[in-house]
Amino acid sequence: MQSVTVSPKYQIVIPKTVRESLQLYPGQKMQIVEYAGHIELIPERDIKELRGFLKGINTEFKREEDRV
Repeated sequence: MQSVTVSPKYQIVIPKTVRESLQLYPGQKMQIVEYAGHIELIPERDIKELRGFLKGINTEFKREEDRV
């Protein structure tokens, strides 16, 4: 686990190893979610990057009656 410091302007620097691992780039937009006392940053991705991400997902399950 890595540690960061919140600046007087409430900014943080994402460590280089994390930026490289998530392929983040300057100016990229992120969604921020507060949940149960935690902060999550979720990088917004171009819709083209999502192509094929569901490939191989199991669709053979019983749906609830009101979800069909």
